[in-house]
Amino acid sequence: MCAPFVIDDVREQLSRRGFLAALGGAAALVAAPGNASAQTPAPGAVRLPRGFRDVHDLTHTYSSKLPVFPSFHPLQMTPKFSIAKDGFFASELTLDEHTGTHMDAPMHFVPGGVSADRLPVDRFIAPLCVVSIASRAAKDADTTLAVDDVLAWERTHGRIPAGAFVAIHTGWDARVPDPASFINRDAAGKNHAPGFGAEAAAFLVGQRDIVGVGTDTLSLDMTATGTSAAHVTFLGAGKYGIEMLANLTSVPASGATVIIGGPKHEGASGGPTRVYAVV
Repeated sequence: MCAPFVIDDVREQLSRRGFLAALGGAAALVAAPGNASAQTPAPGAVRLPRGFRDVHDLTHTYSSKLPVFPSFHPLQMTPKFSIAKDGFFASELTLDEHTGTHMDAPMHFVPGGVSADRLPVDRFIAPLCVVSIASRAAKDADTTLAVDDVLAWERTHGRIPAGAFVAIHTGWDARVPDPASFINRDAAGKNHAPGFGAEAAAFLVGQRDIVGVGTDTLSLDMTATGTSAAHVTFLGAGKYGIEMLANLTSVPASGATVIIGGPKHEGASGGPTRVYAVV
């Protein structure tokens, strides 16, 4: 069960009534005939009439071109029915659970850990904290989020709020169109991408009250280590992870709320996830 402070914190930022009103207002706005601005929204954030100002999509579009772990297969999308022949169109999808923007549930690394479909859904709406290490990662692909990075963020934005979702921005999402650059494999076959340092992971779990973490890379861990310290720390504490986030530069470092549409197939170790941030 989620602690009361999570619900209280979310209510402070975004009341359920205001949230639903905003969604309803947005739907009416889009459906309104002749509303050219609603029918052709500007790229990026969408302006909503009330409840919150902007919605940002933090999810990559799924396609066969998306980078995947070397042991996984790219998404396969095969047309199965056509309107001309069958009266409707539909495709068959084949993909690994941990493809594209996706969730890692505790059971992904922890024996007996909870599956994604059993995670309490009130943990999927949370204050969003974005800690950037992009400038350092641009020079050192093996850099990690350190405790000092978290404390520096807090000196500027205040203490990480209870029930928060903490994401690191490494700049790796800009590499997605070039899978080789995103995987960043060296001559010896080792992958290089930034991640959460082991000490920072332990700090966030032990000294801060978070519901989950995210990154714009393929792994919560710095990949060159070949270890899973961050995964084990976060997932072992019952938290979830979101990997391969997009567009973290579009949201403020603090003050946004993340909304996570987690997977719900039975016994899920994770799965494709739609992630939004509202401001």
